[in-house]
Amino acid sequence: MSRKLAGAAGASKLTAAAAVIGATGAAVGIGAVAASAGGQTGDVALVPSPSTSSTDPSIQAALKARANDGTHDAGTQVSRGEARPPLLTSVQRAVKARAMPPVRQDVSGAVTETVTPTDPRDIAMGMLKRYGWSSDQFSCLNEIYIHESNWDPSAENPSSGAYGIPQALPGDKMATAGSDWQTNPTTQIAWGLAYIKDRYGSPCGAWGYWQYHSSY
Repeated sequence: MSRKLAGAAGASKLTAAAAVIGATGAAVGIGAVAASAGGQTGDVALVPSPSTSSTDPSIQAALKARANDGTHDAGTQVSRGEARPPLLTSVQRAVKARAMPPVRQDVSGAVTETVTPTDPRDIAMGMLKRYGWSSDQFSCLNEIYIHESNWDPSAENPSSGAYGIPQALPGDKMATAGSDWQTNPTTQIAWGLAYIKDRYGSPCGAWGYWQYHSSY
């Protein structure tokens, strides 16, 4: 057989092998094709495809092994030809959004917690506005109560019997502010502020008096 005819036969086999590749997605084997730059037909080496060499025992064995290796089971392959679900229309998206509303958190209002002060000084500071005083009056009140009792609700003068933070004399005067006057600093301070307002008008007025008389 001439070189040209051998080339033509090889091209025919190459065409058949390409058809197998297009139909099955895998070729049993295709050799390298060499062609000259001048366009003349070159040598072609092919490994026969299953469609053209179905009687070849070696090809039959390869096909059988390929069919039984479990990797080409049609049930395990993903088909790219399956139709994808259509995209939702704007109306369908709106309906879905209403059916599954997002979780919303209302942050328009702050969460507050009321904490009752326990330090007598903090209690007194918070009560100044009740009597019409600004926080500027606290420094004078602080001086009075430091000298009188050092802010101790159980302080008692052993000589006179004056009692509590404001050193009420007698101590049971503070019962007008609450029955717990012996132990509750809030009750004692409420009585003391009312006493200062009635007699001196303000804590600074009472402190001015105290500095000259060592009492108020």
